[in-house]
Parts: sequence; structure tokens; C-alpha cells
Amino acid sequence: MKITPTADGLASAARQAQKSKGPPPVHLWNPPFCGDLDMRIARDGTWFYLGTPIGRFELVKLFSSILRKDGDKYVLVTPVEMVGITVDDAPFVAVDFKVKNAGPDQEIQFETHVGDITIANADNPIRVARDPDTDEPAPYVHVRRGLEALIDRKSFYRLVDIGTHDIVDGVSWFGVRSAGQFFPIIPSADLDG
Repeated sequence: MKITPTADGLASAARQAQKSKGPPPVHLWNPPFCGDLDMRIARDGTWFYLGTPIGRFELVKLFSSILRKDGDKYVLVTPVEMVGITVDDAPFVAVDFKVKNAGPDQEIQFETHVGDITIANADNPIRVARDPDTDEPAPYVHVRRGLEALIDRKSFYRLVDIGTHDIVDGVSWFGVRSAGQFFPIIPSADLDG
């Protein structure tokens, strides 16, 4: 008999898994795939279940702790089940950042809408994609195990304020530095004025 996964069942299993210290080791779990759940993360970071926004922050934070990316598919994973969900863009939104050690050794520490903290570095790069139709930039920072956060507009503008120019593959780029890495945003020649 096949059991249909529910948000309540996943939340219960996730709470059980979080009783140990640290984030749940979702990368070590390999339960059977139980199908897709009608759960979606919108581009602005809002989580929906059965078309209704999940209003409880604690529940969203709990679900985000058991989120994993397998190839191109996003799944919620517990020790006993795995279900697919839909993610419109990135599963997280970086809503703020702090600069530590301003200057050549600076580190940019991002915070997501669910409280994850990540420092932009070689393992957690910043990347900027461009919309092919509008050419608008879409900046992202890696958070953990293949999961990225879309950097919100106000934070992106603040990043631009601390940007600098550097040479990448023989071409001058405008970008930001963090943890000894340079993350290109746009070719210097494409900057207006």
C-alpha cells in the first residue's frame, strides 16, 4: 500500500530529524521517492502548500532545513521519504549582508529569509545571470549543497556600491571581492558612464 505524503507528515519527520545538533544530514539520506507534493517556493521566497501561502515562519524554516537539490529537481527529504516540490527560481532569498574586515581581506556574509548564513567564497560563489529578454541581472549566492539564494534588489544595489574592477581572463570586469575571491558582475566596458 502506497502512502501519500503530506506536509504534516514531512514536518513531523523533519522535527524528529532536527533533534540532533546541527542541520539535518539530508545529503546522507536515501529514502524512496514518494511522488510530488503540491508545494511551491515562489521567486520571492514565499512557500505555498496546496496553493495557499505557508504563514508560519517556523514551518517554512523547518521545511527549508530538509530541502535538497537532486540534479535539476528539488526535494524534501526525511530519513523515511522523499517528495518533489516546485521552485520557481532559487529556493532562498538573500535579504541582507554584512561586510567583515573591510578592505582587501573583506568577507561578505549573506543572510537568507529563513535565517541561513553564508559567506561568499570559493565554495559559495556569487554569480549573476542575465534575463535573455530584458538583459536584467539576476544575482545569486550559493548557500549549501547546490542550493542558491536570489540576492534581493536592495542587497544587490549595496553590493554594487562596494564593487571594484578586476581582470578576468584578460577582460576588465566590475564585481565584488569576498574571502580572497573576485566575483564578476558585468564587463567594465558595459557599464554606463
